[in-house]
This record gives sequence, C-alpha cells and structure tokens, in this order.
Amino acid sequence: TRPASTVFWRRVARTCRAAMGSVIGGDKDESDNKFQQGSENDLSNGPAQNRGCTDVFCIPIFIVAQVVFIVVTIIGLSDGNQEKLYRPRDYQGGYCGVEKNWNNGTNLMGQPKVSYTMNVSSFVDVVVKQTICSSSASDAMMMILPSQAAKDEYLCDCCRSPCARCNGAYEFGGDLSSPADITRTITARMQELTDPQKAQQLFSPGGANGAQFSTERFWSEVTKYFNTVCLPECQPALGDSGSRSYTYVPPQDSVFYKHWEAVLDATSGNSDVVALKDVLTSAFTFSALPTTVCPYHPSLCVPLPGIDVKETTAGSDYCTFAIAADVIGALGDVAAKAFESLGFEAFSGAATESFGEWLGDFQAALDTFIVVAILSFVLGVVFLVLLRFFIGVCVWLAVAATVVMFFFFGFFLFVKSNQCSGAGILDTGHQVSVAVIVAGKTAVSDAVSGESGSEAISGDGADYRGRQQYSRFGKKCLVWETQDRMPEYEAANYTALSPANTTKNFCRNPYLEDDPNKAKTIWCITSDPDVMWEECLPIGVIQPECLHG
Repeated sequence: TRPASTVFWRRVARTCRAAMGSVIGGDKDESDNKFQQGSENDLSNGPAQNRGCTDVFCIPIFIVAQVVFIVVTIIGLSDGNQEKLYRPRDYQGGYCGVEKNWNNGTNLMGQPKVSYTMNVSSFVDVVVKQTICSSSASDAMMMILPSQAAKDEYLCDCCRSPCARCNGAYEFGGDLSSPADITRTITARMQELTDPQKAQQLFSPGGANGAQFSTERFWSEVTKYFNTVCLPECQPALGDSGSRSYTYVPPQDSVFYKHWEAVLDATSGNSDVVALKDVLTSAFTFSALPTTVCPYHPSLCVPLPGIDVKETTAGSDYCTFAIAADVIGALGDVAAKAFESLGFEAFSGAATESFGEWLGDFQAALDTFIVVAILSFVLGVVFLVLLRFFIGVCVWLAVAATVVMFFFFGFFLFVKSNQCSGAGILDTGHQVSVAVIVAGKTAVSDAVSGESGSEAISGDGADYRGRQQYSRFGKKCLVWETQDRMPEYEAANYTALSPANTTKNFCRNPYLEDDPNKAKTIWCITSDPDVMWEECLPIGVIQPECLHG
C-alpha cells in the first residue's frame, strides 16, 4: 500500500502534465514535439533549410559604412573638443571648463564646476507683489500715476480690481496698510534674502518669509529658485575683492515693470510715495560674486544665504544642495521632510559609494545579514501558516483596496484631464473638490427644504442669478450690503446688486458698461483677510472652460 502522501503528489503531477499538455498542444503525444531527424521538426541543417550566401552585395556597403564612420570620427577628434562629451553645462548650454562655447558663448575655462546661485526673480516674486500691490502702495500709485486709465491698469495688474486677467486677489502674506508697514515688513523680508547673518530666519516658520520658504511646497519645487552656472568651486566665498552689487528691477515683460519705474521716477513728497520709493531703492540690493569667479550678469551670480553647495563626490565637477549647519535648527521637521522628498542626501550618498565600499559594508554587517535571513525565513513560514487561516480576509482586503485605488486614481485622472495650462494639480484638485462638495451640499439642502434655483450663466456672468456662496477655492463670500472691503460695490451703483441680491452673499459679476476693468466671470468678496476677492463657479460646474488650453 502506497503512503497517502505519495498518492496525493502523483495525482498532482498527473494533473499538471494534463494541464500543460492541453495548453501547449492539446492531447498530442509528447513524442510529436521532439526534434527528430526526418520529421517535420528536423533541425539537422539548422532552422533554415535553404541556406546560401545572400548578402554578397551588402558586404561592400558595410565596408564603405565602416570607412565613413572612421573618417567622421577622425574629423571630429581633430576639429572638436572631446571634453564636451562629459563636461557639465550651465543654464544656457555652455560647457563648464571649456574656453570656446557655441554661439560665441562665455569663456568658462576657469569655471569647471556646475553650481547653483539664487534665481532672484523667483525668490522675490511674492515680495514684489506685496510691495507694489499692498493698500499703502495703492494709495501711493493713485498719486503718482498721471491718468485714470493708468490707475485702472495698475488696479488690474495688481488684481486689486476684478478684471479679465485675474482669477482673484493676490495672496502675498498679508496686506500693508501704512508706510510704516511697508518699511518694516518689506525690509525684514529682504534682509533675510540679502544678509547671510539672517539666513536661519529665512527658512524658519517664525521668520518674515516663513510662510513661503519654510513650507514643504517650497522644497518640493526648489529647483525653480536657482540658476545653473559654472564656477571655479561649488561654493566660492563672496569676499570683498571684486564683489559686485545687483539691484533688482522687474523684467521689462513683467506687468509690474512700468509701475516700479513710475515709483522710482516719482518726485512727490507724500509719505506713502517716499516710503515706497525708499524701499525699492534700498531693500532690493544684493551682493553678487565677482566677474572673475562668476562670468555672468550680476543677477545670475547672487548666492543664497543658508544654502551650502557641495560636490556630489570628492573631486566631481557636479555640485548639489545642502542645508547650512546653522539653519538646521531653524528648519526642524521641515528640513527632514524636504530632504526626504527631494532625496538630496540620498542622491549625494549613493553617488559617493563604490563596489569596494559595498563589499566592506557587507563584511562588517555579515552577522546582521545572517540574523535577518533567519528571521525572514521564520516570518515567511509564519506568514504562510497564517495565510492558510486568513486567506478570505486577505482576498477581501485586496478587493477593497483595488476598489479604493480605482476611485482614487479615477479622481486623479479626472482632475488631470481637466487641468488648465499654468494651473497646478493641487490647485485643480482643490477646486474640483470644492465644486463637488458645494454641489452635493446644495442638492441635499434643496431636497430637504423643497427650494430650487437656476444656475444659468452666459458670457461673462452678468446675467447670473444663482445661489453660489463660495469662491472657486472654497472661501466664504461676504454679504454685498454689509461688506466694507470694497465699498464701491453697492446696489445703488450696479444692476446685478439689486436689493434682493445685496442682502445675500451670492456670487455676481457687477460692472457698468464704461468700466475699464471687468471680471471675466462671476466673483465675490471673500472673508479671507489675505484674499479680497476671488472668482466663483456656478453650482454644478465642476471644471470651467480653460482660457489657455
């Protein structure tokens, strides 16, 4: 009598053979699949029965191609610069450590390392908006600008008045309502960017720029805040010899350029104007590396306080970021999250390793490796035993996780498919979420109360009489009749704000035909102290039409 286990395994083997036979060749006998001489599977002469020299005419073509390749290689070696095959490149494509660059580019013979300097425009973008577009600056601009058309253009450029180019008021960390506020706040923010002694405050949540530079979002997109340039070393000392200064002015294609220049040219003795002009001329001046070290325009040679730049590996021409030691304490958990998300430490560490170091580390940790291997085997056996009893639970958890993933990735793809050009995925997701929640809340409320209303809208929304009470990013709207943030918008001035509407906080698009600034859709005055107004979406509209694709 055969043991029961033997019978069982033989049955399993027969079942597997039968299954494999049905999959591969049905019920054909295994002998039909053998490679036998004289059969249809005869491979005595190789896989091709009729073999002959069919490539005679290709041989000279191949020889000519090889000769041409050798000639081109020789010409390239004699006329080209082999260093360009491995040299790092700067932001404009110039090769570091090479004298002659393409298109008569900069001579970078003495600058072999690719390093990073501050992208001044990106760093000061929010500060510029706060400086030029605050309430105190607005009062100054109303005195400086020569015509009502210029004033209306300024209000639109700063999004202080609803107009077609704006989706809402700028968020720049708080309004500045007096000359003293401008002097104190802007000077403090710019000192953290220009004074190395205040570097630790720049990235501290309690610093003047904490709301901008101590966030995980800043670190996740940190590369846009730096220029890639060629330098003699990763982080040359600023020093005094030959150092340059650079005073920031918005680029000429910026909407703020003409307003900035208007302030600098102003001769008024008004306190708002004087304070604003003093800040522009003194607070936005940076120290730049000398030309012998950084052979670019001074705006591209400004080092950032608090950031160390070091070689990825000893002697490498490539540099990477590191947080200065005196800033680590100020960053706390934010620094840890930044390093984890961006992988600066991991990237640098991996680049310095070699096979020898790996082998040495393995030998040093051999006992740990053995223990881990044994524990892994034991845990694997325990897992298989437990799986025998909890297989049902595991299957249902897997099914549930799959369903959740379908919903999650479905929502992500829906948001991504409706993402407008220039809009971030998080902002788009936030907007879609607000629209869905408001629509659901309104549907439930209408079902309970029995009320209903039309959300019809056409054109720029001047005819909209719906009941939307939240901006597109979920900010609560203020009642038109009682709000005092934009007192010019009252029922006596605008048809869209009839008495029936002003007692509510519904979104509208009030304007007169001769108004120079008109919003492109409905909007409302928000309760957010940092955002005066913002556009709205009619209830039920999950994603509006993208203006720029």
